[in-house]
Amino acid sequence: MMNELKHKRIALITGANQGVGFQVAKELVADGVTVLVGSRNLANGRTAAEKIGAGAIALQLDVTDRVSLATAAAYIRKEFGRLDLLINNAAISNIRKTQLGLTLQESIEEGCASKVSLDEVRAVWETNVFGTLAVYQAMLPLLRESSDARIVNVSSGIGSLTSMSDPTNFYHKGYGVVYPGSKTAQNAISLAMMIELEDSNIKINLVSPGFTKTNLNGYEGTESLEDGSREVVRVALLGPDGPTGTFTRWPNQAIPW
Repeated sequence: MMNELKHKRIALITGANQGVGFQVAKELVADGVTVLVGSRNLANGRTAAEKIGAGAIALQLDVTDRVSLATAAAYIRKEFGRLDLLINNAAISNIRKTQLGLTLQESIEEGCASKVSLDEVRAVWETNVFGTLAVYQAMLPLLRESSDARIVNVSSGIGSLTSMSDPTNFYHKGYGVVYPGSKTAQNAISLAMMIELEDSNIKINLVSPGFTKTNLNGYEGTESLEDGSREVVRVALLGPDGPTGTFTRWPNQAIPW
């Protein structure tokens, strides 16, 4: 089976056992892509892969664990010899919201700069910021083995400093240090990746899925998984002549940095 899969486009999606990652995995598999369903908990990853069907393969992957990343990269190299598409999707929005049972609004208030928990900032940034960078570093050698490689970093429009600094923006008051700040930092890291890869054949794009109803926001989002995943899927399926260095939301609308 693995020998057959070597001839297909190979994708890795982090945090793909639920939410946007799961939906994107499902749609890419339907398009003929072989998808490695990255999941911190392998059992959850296997359950997701079984739901998706043939073409989805569970892969234990914790973006905050270097050993996990190294093991995953070694597996991909052994089984496929390359990686064609990397979707950095894994993210968390908070710690205290879950622990204390806070509403989204209460969580926003807890995240203001004057009283935010530094432990929570570190925990969220460990996944959303340093995790994105760690996965990039671990998988870049495999992406270099592809003739048509692309990286898609799943960010958020709330990470746009230009947009969030505008007092008329609906989400202006919701900008805080924890999740929004982590997405701004992730955008900065993505820009650094874009600059590093300018002279390579590896494309990289930044995408916002919008305010999608997922576990990330306690299912308080306003968009369905299908709607929130559309731009990620569109960009992920761009061919070798597709653009690089973009930051967009559906339908291919540019987001200011």
